[in-house]
This record gives sequence, C-alpha cells and structure tokens, in this order.
Amino acid sequence: MAKPTFAIPDIDSFCLVDRLGLTITGQRIEEHRAVLECRVRDPDPWCRDCGAEGVSIGTVVRRLAHVPLGWRPTTLWVRIRRYRCADCARVWRQDTSSAAAPRARLSRHAVLWALKSLVIDRMSITRIAAGLGAAWHTVNDAVLEAGRQLLIDDPARFDGVEVLGVDEHCWRHTGRGSRFVTVIIDLTPIRDGTGPARLLDMVEGRSKQVFKSWLDAQTRQFRDGIEVVAMDGFTGFKTAAAEELPQATAVMDPFHVVALAGDALDRCRQRVQQETLGHRGRSGDPLYGTRRALRTGADLLTEKQHQRLQKVFTVDEHVEVEATWRIYQKIVAAYRNPSKRQGRQQLEAVIESLRRAVPRRLQELISLGRTFNRRAADILAYFDRPGTSNGPTEAICESEGGWSGTGWSGWMSVVPTRV
Repeated sequence: MAKPTFAIPDIDSFCLVDRLGLTITGQRIEEHRAVLECRVRDPDPWCRDCGAEGVSIGTVVRRLAHVPLGWRPTTLWVRIRRYRCADCARVWRQDTSSAAAPRARLSRHAVLWALKSLVIDRMSITRIAAGLGAAWHTVNDAVLEAGRQLLIDDPARFDGVEVLGVDEHCWRHTGRGSRFVTVIIDLTPIRDGTGPARLLDMVEGRSKQVFKSWLDAQTRQFRDGIEVVAMDGFTGFKTAAAEELPQATAVMDPFHVVALAGDALDRCRQRVQQETLGHRGRSGDPLYGTRRALRTGADLLTEKQHQRLQKVFTVDEHVEVEATWRIYQKIVAAYRNPSKRQGRQQLEAVIESLRRAVPRRLQELISLGRTFNRRAADILAYFDRPGTSNGPTEAICESEGGWSGTGWSGWMSVVPTRV
C-alpha cells in the first residue's frame, strides 16, 4: 500500500478562506467563538474611472460569519484597504466579492454550509444561526436567496419532466392569507425507477386558475413533453390539465382513490355509531374499537383484529358498515393485485357495482359511486400507467411537519443533491 503524502500545513486552506480570496493574519480563540483576522490577497490599486494608480489611505474592517470550525461560531475580520486616486480623487475599497455578496453578513462558504445543513441534515434555521453566530433573519434571508439562485432559477430544472404530480397542502394554520399551496412535483424518476420524486414548485392558493396559470407560464417545450398528470379528485386540477396539456393522460392515483374509500368508510362508521348509541365514539364502544382494523387491508389483519371485526359485523345494526368495508377492501385488493390487467378488471367491477342501484341507507357508497363514475377513466388509467402514484407528493408535503411563514423548507426538501 502506497504511503500517503502530506502537504505543508496551511491554515488558509484548512479554514477555507483561500477560496474566498483571503489570507489569515491573526486569530483569537475564545471559549464559545473564534475570530480570524484576514486581509484580501490581491491588491486593487487601480482607479475605476481613470485607471490611474491609487494611494493607500488606511483600512476598514468587514465582519463576516464563516463556517463554524469545530462547531464553534467563527467570524472573519476582513481588513479591506482603501485607496484614493491621485488624479481624479475617487476613493474605493478592495474588491471582496469573492468572499461575500455585497452587503452580506455571511461568507459565501457560510451560506453554502447553511444551505446544506438545512436541506441535507434537516437542521432548523435557529440551530444553523446558532452555529454561525448570526441572527435568525440574516441566515434565513441568505438561505432563501441562495436557494433561489441555485435551485429555483436553474434553467435546467424542468428538463426531462414527463410525469407531473399535483396536489394541495395546508401550510398555514392561521387566518392570515391563503392557507393552501398547490404543490407540483416531477414523478418521472418514480415511474422510471431511477430515483426519488423532485419538487418543482409550490404556488400559493388552491384552484384551477392557480395550476392553469403555472402551466401557462412554462415553455411550450415543457408542456408538450408532459405525458401523464397524477392528481387527486379535485376537478379544478383535472380541468386545468385538460386545457393546458391536452395530450397528457390524467391519472387519479391510488393514494387518493383509497383515501376516498377510506373516508367513506369512516363517515359510515361514525353515522351508524350516532344512530345506534346516540353519541360519538368512546373507549369501549364496539365500532369505535374497530376504527383502525376497518382501515387495515384484509390480508394484514391479525387474528385478534379479524375476530373483533367478525363480532361487530354479526350485529344487524352494523350491516351498513360491513357493506362499505367490503367495497373498501375490494378497492385495496385491486391495487395490490400483482397483475395490472386483473387489478383493472377488479376495480372496473367495483365501479360498475356502485353505478347500479345502491340501497339508500348506504349513502356514503352512493356519494363514492358518483365520484368514481365521474372519474372512472382517470382512476382506471393508473393500470395503464403504473408508477404514477401521487403518494410521493403527499410524502414531500407531510415530511416537513410544520412550515415557516416564508415557505422555504418545503421546496428545499427534495433538491439537496444540487447544492
């Protein structure tokens, strides 16, 4: 095995200031922070106006938060030389644009460190600000700007998108402004099996016009390349896609189809609970005790859960819950069938059964049947376009838990590999 080679120790390289056009001239190490005194490597004596050589008239200090060394907040004290032109009397300072953006309080390395910490390590802005020894708003603004430049404004961000996923998400739980955003993601990697979904954009609001306006703002090349749009049952998204992407196939994905059936099952259970016992579910109530087992796939039920369900279904007053549960299980089984052709036939049979005369007492199934009948083509399109589930859209939305008012954490959550 070859012996490793070592270079001469260089504090500039170790502290990453050489790439900022700086060199360290002094240091002060304290218990909770470090200060590195630096100067600009390249002199800048030539006048911007007349080109004559200027005369040094002293220095000023620019303080920049830098990458924490050993998790100790580190500050750069950059001594910048000032010059005055002997001919035209203009005064200027050495160029420090390599070290930091104009008027910025974070070095360029500090901004990238903050961005990576947020996106890859999932650190909060509060923790990042503590690590940098900077104010919360200073770090937040810097991360937002860097994210826009590196990610949102990347002209190649929409290249190769063929499968779109669209869904709404409640990101604000106060009465101020719109509570919902429309989330648009690239499901092409999921369909092709090449990687995770990519978040493309988040637009404030939840309506047909919001999605339509976003599509209209994209290039013709982008719109023509879309083959599939996966969505929930919201008619507005369906209409917008049909108007802006007439060549694309609309797919109502399994996540939302099963969710609609599950919601119908929950409403039926709650209604029967009120009709039989006169109050909402409580601990010890038979129906309330089976609320989780009812939403579990039949092939995944434990023996105890199976027995509990059978006991509930033997009660005549619970026959409506049993009928709704059986429809729910048929839908789940159709999607779990390894054969797409057989799964499609199973789901077609369910839709057809709900299209025929359903007893009035099964009001939840009647409502579900109307939705399935109206969106039958979109529901069944999944079996012709496997891998277009909108589940990743939900995962992206819910993975953040709570979002800040500025909305940075969501769109930064799925694009760390570009930083």
